[in-house]
Amino acid sequence: MELKGTQFILRAWKKGDEIALQKHANNKNISRFLFDRFPNPYTLADAKEFVSGHLNQNPLRNFVISINDEVAGVIEFKPGLDIYRKTAVLGYWLGEPFWGNGIMTEAIALITGYAFNNFEVIRIQSHVNANNPASMRVLEKAGFKKEGILKKAIFKDGVIMDEHVYGLCKE
Repeated sequence: MELKGTQFILRAWKKGDEIALQKHANNKNISRFLFDRFPNPYTLADAKEFVSGHLNQNPLRNFVISINDEVAGVIEFKPGLDIYRKTAVLGYWLGEPFWGNGIMTEAIALITGYAFNNFEVIRIQSHVNANNPASMRVLEKAGFKKEGILKKAIFKDGVIMDEHVYGLCKE
């Protein structure tokens, strides 16, 4: 299963992805926008654990953003449970060398289409730290609308900040 973009492919994880994953994930400019469970520094052992936990997914929901058959980033949607079972949460990151080329906007459009067409999802939402306006722009370019700001919802790297909530609903 692959979703082809103009500059990249969204694909399943495979053995051998660990080195490129570690290379791009081991960057404070990546981790500062993600959950604390995303390690910094990001070691090869972290990469091996992550890849091994995502091999043979069925159905596929966590994708490698592959450029020249190398991990350049990750994009994932997680369907909710119980009363949120028709809503999925979108998460993503892209290696810093690839920023500013429209890759993430296109990757978001591809994965949201895939989620809407292949899962019982009618809404996808994403949560963005207030210190990440680039991610907010990417979501807006991909058709997401800002639906609200959760005041003082995040504590990251010793700073309390707002969380911006974006949503996209199936037509």
